Amino acid sequence: MKILLTFPGQGPQRPGMLQQLPAGDAILAQASEVLGEKAGELDSETALQHTRAVQLCLLITGVAYARDLLARGLEPDMTCGLSIGAFPAAVVAGALSFEAALKLVALRGDLMEQAYPEGYGLTAIVGLTQRELETLLVEESWIANLNAERQLVIAGSEAAMQAVAKRAMAAGAQKVHRLAVSVPSHCALLAEPARKLADAFNTVTLDRPRYAYLSGSSGRVLWQPEQIADDLAQNMSRTVRWHEAMIAANERDVQLAIEMPPGSVLTGLTRQAFVSGEMLSLEQGGSELALTLAKRLRSRS
Repeated sequence: MKILLTFPGQGPQRPGMLQQLPAGDAILAQASEVLGEKAGELDSETALQHTRAVQLCLLITGVAYARDLLARGLEPDMTCGLSIGAFPAAVVAGALSFEAALKLVALRGDLMEQAYPEGYGLTAIVGLTQRELETLLVEESWIANLNAERQLVIAGSEAAMQAVAKRAMAAGAQKVHRLAVSVPSHCALLAEPARKLADAFNTVTLDRPRYAYLSGSSGRVLWQPEQIADDLAQNMSRTVRWHEAMIAANERDVQLAIEMPPGSVLTGLTRQAFVSGEMLSLEQGGSELALTLAKRLRSRS
């Protein structure tokens, strides 16, 4: 029986999220040196208005909490991240250095924000299937995330998303919610920024991961460094297939999924995909419970 660490995408970020990290002084000093700026100020309310700061905060937070669990004896078998969460997942898996990830994520955030500084984003739609939602799309709208069977996200212009949201509610959707994301991620609109990020990956050396790296875009486990590099560079323009990825994890005998802070969204989504097993949001359950559950799981293996 295996253990999976999951890493969230944009949405659950909040001001002050970097201020109480495990071994926070050390990881923020490391990030500050690499970035050439005070990393501890990336989580201010003003800074978090920008995609670059949000994504760097999620990278730093995910790596800090995962490192703490590993240092305390938790040994995962697999990592997986949603969207920007793929970067801390790759770092913790051992495929990508933290230093390289910081530089690439800073570039990723800049490229995404510069491409669509305003007027675009993401909207969650709950209660419709992929097939039902596809018939409601309008020009300048795309299905971006397949988070669960009836929990989907669309990307596009504000006008297009509003039109689709109105159609979705009329078609029986339970809820529509404009997400705190200022760019139209995971659709064709970001193909050019993804190409530029792929060029940057040509200057970075990745390694074969120590732990299995599960792609949140394809639902496949990737071991080859060049495949992981492609997955990381291109995931901003590819549909998120979180539901498929979590089904794949469960089929590979993952019986404990631990979500790194911030938030607990992935825990709920994973619960919908798993046939059996336990899920834990580290932010809600705490590190001690995570270590206890991991120890219990290993004793049954």
